[in-house]
Amino acid sequence: MHFLILAILCSVSVSILFKMIKRYNVATDQMVAFGYIIALLLSYFLLSPDFKGLGFTEYVVESESKSIFLTLGVLLPVGFLVMSKAVEHGGIVRTDAAQRLALFLQIVAAVVIFGETLTDMKIVGVIVAFFALFGLLFKPAGAMGNATKAALALGGVWLIWGTTGILFKKIALQGGAFPATLFISFACAMVIMFAYLLIKRTQWTGPSLLAGMLLGALNFGNILFYIYAHQFYKENPTIVFATMDLGVICLGAVVGAFAFKEKISKMNMAGILLGIVAILLLRL
Repeated sequence: MHFLILAILCSVSVSILFKMIKRYNVATDQMVAFGYIIALLLSYFLLSPDFKGLGFTEYVVESESKSIFLTLGVLLPVGFLVMSKAVEHGGIVRTDAAQRLALFLQIVAAVVIFGETLTDMKIVGVIVAFFALFGLLFKPAGAMGNATKAALALGGVWLIWGTTGILFKKIALQGGAFPATLFISFACAMVIMFAYLLIKRTQWTGPSLLAGMLLGALNFGNILFYIYAHQFYKENPTIVFATMDLGVICLGAVVGAFAFKEKISKMNMAGILLGIVAILLLRL
């Protein structure tokens, strides 16, 4: 469980970073790109990926890992760009809801792809989890921009976050081979992100580099501890999927209220309490 706690702390810290950069001259896309450099370096020096042990030539051409790291290499940077559009056209609340409701895709995958059998208590926990998500993300409906663009962007966030969570579970199943897949995924994401910025003819800024270094360390920690959690709960991926999503939202709500003076409604507070109950049920 300590791996999940660390992953949740890193994830919430990323959200805090995104909130704080508004005060400085930080370009989000540059910060993301620089972050992948740090994540790449950390994965190389801390995890020591063994390319020779995998048979690198065959690994790239034939291995199932090829589809995993290529897909992640695209989804990781695209996810941030799609999220920015979702926030622009659909609002922060709806974007957060779309990201966290990817839990549905991950639980389906836990049963269909990873062969998990849900106990009665876990089924109840899943139901409670969705009520918790509704309560945590509830806010009065407001005006929304272009409906078509909003729907496409929010749908993209939902699909991308659900898919990446499933792919990280598949990486966890590789055991000691996962560092190489993770390293190549970060490398692909970095190349794509910098290519995008060069095409835009970006004017680079120092604060974006510094913020990117912090983002890269937090993002690496989030992903690494998330994978370790899946390895620890390899027979029960639902615990990781649900605890991660609900934990991030619960802690994020508390941090938002006390650090950023965001208001928590009675419905939100009920969602936090239901989230704790859901996590306990999913562990039974």
